[in-house]
Amino acid sequence: MSTSWRPAASIDRLRRRSRLIARLRAFLEARGLWEVETQILDTVGTTDPHIHPLSTEIGAPHAPRRLYLHTSPEFHMKRLLAAGSGPIYQIARVFRDQERGPRHLLEFTLLEWYRPGWDHRRLMDEVAQLLCEVAEAPPARRLSYRQVFQQHLGVDPHHTPTEALHELARDHGLTPPDDLDRDALLDLLMGALLEPRLGQDTPLFIHDYPASQAALARIRPGDPPLAERFELYWRGMELANGFHELTDPEEQRRRFLDERRRRRQHGLADIPHDQWLIEALEAGLPPCAGVALGVDRLFMILSEAENIDQVVAFPQRI
Repeated sequence: MSTSWRPAASIDRLRRRSRLIARLRAFLEARGLWEVETQILDTVGTTDPHIHPLSTEIGAPHAPRRLYLHTSPEFHMKRLLAAGSGPIYQIARVFRDQERGPRHLLEFTLLEWYRPGWDHRRLMDEVAQLLCEVAEAPPARRLSYRQVFQQHLGVDPHHTPTEALHELARDHGLTPPDDLDRDALLDLLMGALLEPRLGQDTPLFIHDYPASQAALARIRPGDPPLAERFELYWRGMELANGFHELTDPEEQRRRFLDERRRRRQHGLADIPHDQWLIEALEAGLPPCAGVALGVDRLFMILSEAENIDQVVAFPQRI
């Protein structure tokens, strides 16, 4: 008799996952955040050319409209912040196309929370505390994006010529296309050469990314200008991504339009940007910091799973 109907994770492991989520909720509730729920389907989606949203059509065949499954609850949560919500969190199911592998699911669980009045450095402190209390992790370390590249690859990611980065990639057995842009090349080096080494003994925050990789973070002026964002790595795996959030509506609009332009240049579908987020910023998003943490990956580490399929009940069979 076939057993393919059975859950991929054992019932015992699923119970432990449930207890982890309960501890995450308790940690945030005890610190004054309250849980919110926002919609999964919307008429707008992420414009980031590196993220591929899943979509569906409704109203066919007479008046079809495309709806997008959210890749993060970020935009809706920021609208709540602008409306005066105060500190909030959400444990959300999110969806991303072209992400399937030992550490990737098309549908996965994010814990996302926002702190009005905080910057990214203060939020890093809280994320580290969460890991200590909920996951019994050792104290986290911090390194800048520049320090990581210098320590492990001997290059300055902000000033090393792009051709030298191409040569470095080829020296390590990678074959990037000759026309690969600088940020994509740095991402390749980070993912292939650096990420497996990061946070092996203790969680590691990487901060001060290039301004060109700001995403939705503020940019701090200087030489070079730096994005006020961080990523968290533990046991060679990216766990979280956090920002000192951008609150300037004109800059946000410019970034949306630039991302849409880059999507078209790469032959990707144009996706309408979230005008309601722009209007929320115009109304006044309070200065804040926010972070998204991958719950499935955190549980992978805590349960010593080798594949993300082992920590969910029914992974996508594709």
